[in-house]
Amino acid sequence: MSGKSALIYSPDFSRYSYGAEHPFKVQRYRLAYELIQAYGLTRIPGVRLCQSRPIAEEQLLTFHSPDYLAQLKEFSTAEEPRADFRYGLGDTENPVFKGVYDWACLGTAGTVEAARLVAEEGYDFAFNLAGGWHHAHRNKASGFSYLNDAVIAINVLLAKGKRVVYLDLDAHHGDGVQDAFYDSDQVLTISLHESGVYFFPGTGFENETGAGKGVGYSVNIPLLEHTDDALYMKAFDEVAFPLIAAFDPDVLVTQVGADTFRTDPLTRLEITTHAYSYIIRKLKALQIPWIAVGGGGYDIMNVARAWTIVWAIMNGIDLPPALPSSFIKIIRPLGFPHKMLLDAMHWADEDDRNRALDAVEKSVAAIKKTIFPVIIGEYGQTSGK
Repeated sequence: MSGKSALIYSPDFSRYSYGAEHPFKVQRYRLAYELIQAYGLTRIPGVRLCQSRPIAEEQLLTFHSPDYLAQLKEFSTAEEPRADFRYGLGDTENPVFKGVYDWACLGTAGTVEAARLVAEEGYDFAFNLAGGWHHAHRNKASGFSYLNDAVIAINVLLAKGKRVVYLDLDAHHGDGVQDAFYDSDQVLTISLHESGVYFFPGTGFENETGAGKGVGYSVNIPLLEHTDDALYMKAFDEVAFPLIAAFDPDVLVTQVGADTFRTDPLTRLEITTHAYSYIIRKLKALQIPWIAVGGGGYDIMNVARAWTIVWAIMNGIDLPPALPSSFIKIIRPLGFPHKMLLDAMHWADEDDRNRALDAVEKSVAAIKKTIFPVIIGEYGQTSGK
């Protein structure tokens, strides 16, 4: 591989607001970038720091409906609060604020630029911090997501004849991306997430395996609350990794949400930096051109630590566990107690863990029965490129 990597970042990522009481805080982008800089990770040979290029509406229309885009654009310029629940706009989940269309376009453009750099300029890795809006649907905002950047960028890759794996590590099911490619055999979607039985968005079960040509190309591993590092790695190792290796895509697109972490206020998984780092290292070892996009995370220090780990591993850097003193000076006035990049491994209580283990084993068995014959049977058992 060429050794070229691109980090997509703009100060404008943090210049909008969902509202003081909303759990999604745009300051996460600045904090993640500050930690990446504090470790010196923007000054590595082969690294390029990029901003988004303007995105054309015709690119958005490769997924989103014209009427939805028109409504989002109109609401974005309004001086007074607006709402249209047909499109999921204006409720407490997906507030409409001035400039929301421009802000959503900015993040989407970053993921499209990452796809261009990988597909056209031979970059090995590109990471858009402000991507990962996996809940947006064709004509509806959902789950804090207004435009589905991953779908639009994958459409760019498909137009260039690329086959793609989309891997979603967010605690919430990547429903918008799954739906977009549910009948396609050119995109293999894999999502590890907290079970939708009692958790948003209420989808992502093992029997959601695709339709038409896409049967066998949608893979879901629903996890019970208290799933810890060992169980998360087991699910990845027994399902996601062999499927990615067998499918052997031209491009890997990974949503790297940090809301799986055990201290996230909105979720009930118990992942630490140990499992997160382990999975990112195994993906790097596949040597597949790789686009990473942000995603969830509602403890913004978790987000900063997680995405710094992603960027470091992409670039082959082992980081010291202590946070840089320059970064501690930034976070101390904000009241953050964190002093370390890495967490100690955590084990759930025995009864909770046994229930979570049973759920993982059930999912693995179901997927091996329904998905493996399609993907591994079609493409053959491989160990990657």
